[in-house]
Amino acid sequence: MIPSDQPHLTIASQSHAGETGKNNEDAFSTSAYRLEADQTPSLLAVVADGIGGHQAGEIASGIAVETAVRHLAAANGRQPVAQLRAAVVDAGRAVAQAAMEAEERAGMGSTIAVVWIIGLRLYTATVGDSRIYHMRQGRLRQLSLDHTWIQEALEHHIITPEEARNHPNAHILRRHLGGSLDVEPDLRMRWNSGDDDVRALARQGLRLEPGDQILLCTDGLTDLVADRELGEALTSGASKEAVDSLVVLARARGGHDNITLVLLGVPPEAATAVRRRLSPWTVAAAVAGLATLVALAMAAAWLLGFWPWR
Repeated sequence: MIPSDQPHLTIASQSHAGETGKNNEDAFSTSAYRLEADQTPSLLAVVADGIGGHQAGEIASGIAVETAVRHLAAANGRQPVAQLRAAVVDAGRAVAQAAMEAEERAGMGSTIAVVWIIGLRLYTATVGDSRIYHMRQGRLRQLSLDHTWIQEALEHHIITPEEARNHPNAHILRRHLGGSLDVEPDLRMRWNSGDDDVRALARQGLRLEPGDQILLCTDGLTDLVADRELGEALTSGASKEAVDSLVVLARARGGHDNITLVLLGVPPEAATAVRRRLSPWTVAAAVAGLATLVALAMAAAWLLGFWPWR
């Protein structure tokens, strides 16, 4: 992809260390590109939450974000789901390798949430409990699924949603970057609560509409702010004000962890701008049509005696 300084979506972001005095072990990145083949605009957003003491957590999250961005920046966008999966696997390997290179980094890891928007098509991948939300016409959906003990217990009806609140196992991750084996990125995109895995996977490439918002965030926000409150903030004002208000709210409730948000918005003009971009198939058809017209004109000139070398 070709870097661009003009993203086709709006971007608002903030990362705060919280109120406990701990290092900020979150990392995030947003970057705009255009596909080399047809100049389709593309936007990449990544959020990661590091795991590990002695500053190893912030090293892990930084490596995760940097590796995923570097991998996808070199992609052509022709197979976005496969390329997205490979980028997250690569990020996990990079974190694991860095952990083996220094004793103080042993056991470090990271969550990751990646959003890749090509034109107006949405592609996502997650590992851990950093989340991706989608807002459309006042309805907030959590697209991603947490890879935690709590989520598994809820899915297997071991505990109730009421029991899940403030549960002592709330932060036990069942999947993260940095293990000895390649991580399995979660490519499911849950639209309805009753979606099975097949339907959730098939939603990759979901077409965004003007007014849609995509929120990536770490658990420092979602531990303290309910989904209802997230939705209210996203519908109450501009992107920057929404992000600022959510960080203030999480801090006011204790801010016991790092808080990171990236909010992407689809402006009204985005659909028009994307439609103006010709696809490779459109260009190829136009070239083929022109070549056919030239061939027909040459044949007519030959038959009518206008061919100068006849």
